[in-house]
Amino acid sequence: MRIDVLTLFPEMCEGVFGTSILGKARDKGIVSLNAVNFRDFSGNKHNSVDDTPYGGGGGMVLKPDPIFAAVEHVLAETGPEASPGEAAISPLVKPRIILMCPQGQTYTQQIAEELAQEQHLIFICGHYEGYDERIREHLVTDELSIGDYVLTGGELPALTVIDSIVRLQPGALGNETSAVTDSFSTGLLEYPHYTRPAEFRGWKVPDMLLSGHHANIEVWRREQALQRTLERRPDLLETADLTAKDKQTLKRLQEQASLNEK
Repeated sequence: MRIDVLTLFPEMCEGVFGTSILGKARDKGIVSLNAVNFRDFSGNKHNSVDDTPYGGGGGMVLKPDPIFAAVEHVLAETGPEASPGEAAISPLVKPRIILMCPQGQTYTQQIAEELAQEQHLIFICGHYEGYDERIREHLVTDELSIGDYVLTGGELPALTVIDSIVRLQPGALGNETSAVTDSFSTGLLEYPHYTRPAEFRGWKVPDMLLSGHHANIEVWRREQALQRTLERRPDLLETADLTAKDKQTLKRLQEQASLNEK
């Protein structure tokens, strides 16, 4: 996989790209991570990439020409003649070009799993008041938001999305089952975890986890996941893939909760 981030602040990305799971994945050759300063494609002597909006109003708007030129430059780098160290991608592969903006689709684990199957992703990180609408209409394939709030730029949201995608790549995590059981991957919140010591300040690890009976432990974990989701994110249960046994467990948990409230 190759991931390019178009940004005015590449230094924000490089520190993250070289650290922890992302850094290890890049070192292993699992993913190519690149920060591209689209100011280098401004095409004017002042290196300006924004201008005042037509029709008036506050703030500045990112111009289309530097963004289009930067994307075209990245695409030219990724063909069969890519230089050593660059990811050579078939010209038949069309990258997903993702605009990070508050107006985009709310990002979820399901979208992360979808994007993790792609060979090439290009993220566009904006600043100022917004983007020229022609970038949305004629360049990008996706618009994503990480929540209903506004940040000063798209770099932090893009890095959040990239982290969630890279950790799903085969070989990126030390334990390949970790991503499978994460919260939201199963449609439920994850069950609680414990480690040594078995007792800490009088708080004990549940006896079930010390029993060594793996089948019973899996049943316990599923019930705990259902209970945690019921308590904290009951909205997830509306779309979760639940078995008949899960539904029975949920009914029992709901009845128990009702009794505790009385």
